[in-house]
Amino acid sequence: MSQLLIKKIELYPSEIPLKAPFITSLEQLEYAANVIVRIHTNHGFIGYGECSPFKTINGESMETGMAVGQYLAKALLRQNPLDLEACSALMDKAIYGNSSIKSALDMALFDLAAQQAGLPLYAFLGGNNRKPLVTDYTVSLDEPSKMAQDALQIKEAGFSVIKVKLGAGDGRDVERIRLIREVIGEKIPLRIDANQGWNVPTAISTLQALAPYHIQHCEEPIPRWLFMDLPKIKAQSPIPIMADESCCDHHDAQRLIALDACTSFNLKLGKSSGLLKAQKIVKLAEEAGMEMQVGGFLESRLAFTASAHLALSSDRIVYFDFDTPLMFAQDPVVGGMSYLKNGTIKMPEVPGLGASFDASYLESLEKVVIE
Repeated sequence: MSQLLIKKIELYPSEIPLKAPFITSLEQLEYAANVIVRIHTNHGFIGYGECSPFKTINGESMETGMAVGQYLAKALLRQNPLDLEACSALMDKAIYGNSSIKSALDMALFDLAAQQAGLPLYAFLGGNNRKPLVTDYTVSLDEPSKMAQDALQIKEAGFSVIKVKLGAGDGRDVERIRLIREVIGEKIPLRIDANQGWNVPTAISTLQALAPYHIQHCEEPIPRWLFMDLPKIKAQSPIPIMADESCCDHHDAQRLIALDACTSFNLKLGKSSGLLKAQKIVKLAEEAGMEMQVGGFLESRLAFTASAHLALSSDRIVYFDFDTPLMFAQDPVVGGMSYLKNGTIKMPEVPGLGASFDASYLESLEKVVIE
């Protein structure tokens, strides 16, 4: 049999409405504006990938993803999809940055590689499917009383962990958590995410004021470019600090570890340019004895299936933030991870990613083909 080569790459803009606006300190979103990727090989295999570009975090959009994706596709055409390091290097050589659209192509390459190996993606990554995956569910940033009612609805829906968006800049973040604790009680773990919304003094004072409310961790309390101040916040905070926007790839992770800037990392494929570099973050965190969370942006179940496979690759990945596909008004994914009771995730046990998009949905979208 001849060598496996990339024969054709398809790019699709995919815009799906959300059931309700998703609000953070950075922006309000009403649609998931994503890019779907399909990589075809000369032997008939197809790899699937997807990304959810965030203008406020990785400086990309669905439109830029479609444009830059064509540069990357041309660089990958007629390459061996199983040489994952070489393909990643070709994408980085083609254009700097653009980690979101690179992650979609990287995901499709890993799908192909795991299919060729005859292994579920988690096994291809060196993991197993023994630990339970239980997602949190997120309360969007809003008026404190509205957030408390949203948290109560999440509790009543059966979720066992709640994540809360903070960082509005209105001085009411402690009130938000106080009201949420009043309605949900003390038993359900809370996680908070300021999305860079505080300055350093506000971060320290707010985290100290939140000490009585049993918070598991706080994601990215201050602007990402102030990472040199994270060690000071970590030292004075009673709540563990998780680096998110300040930890995109393995170079960022190495710097934060050297600074002793945080207790954990939040991995997102759209930040790391995909699975290849995410694995390098995992290795660094394992060596440093750090815990990790795997999350995402507004991807569908397809990309979150890839994230869940990654979560099964290391015992140090102990937190799971896989809720956003549940916010979609439409689910065009075939196969992939499924949601059971109380936020529990069930994974596919087939070679590769184990997820694809419904053919009729893809036919309804515009398409760019590079061949």
